[in-house]
Amino acid sequence: MTDESRGLVQGTLEMLVLKTLALEPMHGYGIAQRIEQISGGVFQVNPGSLLPALSRMERAGRVKSEWRASENNRRARYYILTKSGLKALETERRQWGRQVKAIGRILEA
Repeated sequence: MTDESRGLVQGTLEMLVLKTLALEPMHGYGIAQRIEQISGGVFQVNPGSLLPALSRMERAGRVKSEWRASENNRRARYYILTKSGLKALETERRQWGRQVKAIGRILEA
């Protein structure tokens, strides 16, 4: 894959993280792996982008975090979707759907 095909569309990282956390609480590495897995390898999340995004979402009250033991028994910060985060996910999902339809109409014109 080229670097171009692995990049996220501007503004979608937080939406994808919220959706990933709607499935279950996860640590940062798990979030990145899940996004790559579900996207079929199309998207790879850079830790340099993910950690600041998680911090922003935590400050905004969309996620909360707590320390837990990971799958390999190491201490890791797990992120949990809040009610506010779930509401934000639904809003972003609707907006994304409208944008995709509009882009489709433009490309078909």
